[in-house]
Amino acid sequence: MPGEPKRRHSKARKRTRRAAINLAVSLVTCKNCGKPTRSHVVCQECGFYGGKAITKPEVKVTKA
Repeated sequence: MPGEPKRRHSKARKRTRRAAINLAVSLVTCKNCGKPTRSHVVCQECGFYGGKAITKPEVKVTKA
């Protein structure tokens, strides 16, 4: 039958494929501003990562 697999996939191959299907996002609190952010990513609110300022936060300009 053409739809049958020719060989069995190994456990490692199956697990590496399923490792990419990670829907749960781990959130941690930013040490600078306290907002929840993703781990190992620069904070979107204050621009800090690892206690250091990486990017300047963008200032929203409102018309007066």
